[in-house]
Amino acid sequence: MIAVHYRYDLADLAMKVVGVGSVGTYCAVGLFLTADGEPLFLQVKQALQSVLEKIVAPPPDLPEQGQRVVEGQCALQAASDLFLGWTRDEASGRQFYVRQLKNRHLGSIGDVIEARALDAYANLCGRTLARAHARTGDPVLIAGYMGKGEMIDEALASFAMSYAILTDRDHARLVRSIAKSTGLPQEPAKADALIG
Repeated sequence: MIAVHYRYDLADLAMKVVGVGSVGTYCAVGLFLTADGEPLFLQVKQALQSVLEKIVAPPPDLPEQGQRVVEGQCALQAASDLFLGWTRDEASGRQFYVRQLKNRHLGSIGDVIEARALDAYANLCGRTLARAHARTGDPVLIAGYMGKGEMIDEALASFAMSYAILTDRDHARLVRSIAKSTGLPQEPAKADALIG
């Protein structure tokens, strides 16, 4: 096998409008090109303080927020991004993580439902999430916590059923809050009166 080395140079940079969970943070996408025009897109995203740090102090050996995100992704992913890394802007004090940007959209959920593949898709998502979390814990510690009986199975099933009921109630409340005449959300006072 012959190793091929590419040298990428920054060709363009764009600010990216981030999703709901990252509003107010800095995010940019860099387009890098090789001499023969092969593209590479890297995303540089601001890493904020973990919400858990409001409860528990961070480990002393993990001072960088970007490092925390990267190490978490490496623990969860079966195959990590080759370009995954972290950095800091000394001037502003902001911390970032870097990752390869790929278009991984699978199409709308409507397409999945219409194809009658929702069950398979949900199963795949669940298995992927379970596998990722299984990679992050100490198997001996988890096995000791779970024990040999069916108590953990029953507890997880009970939680799942309770959460499903809550989700159904929340969805019903959302549907009731939409005005039938306009299809838009009603004013909070009117919606609350309808919901009771």
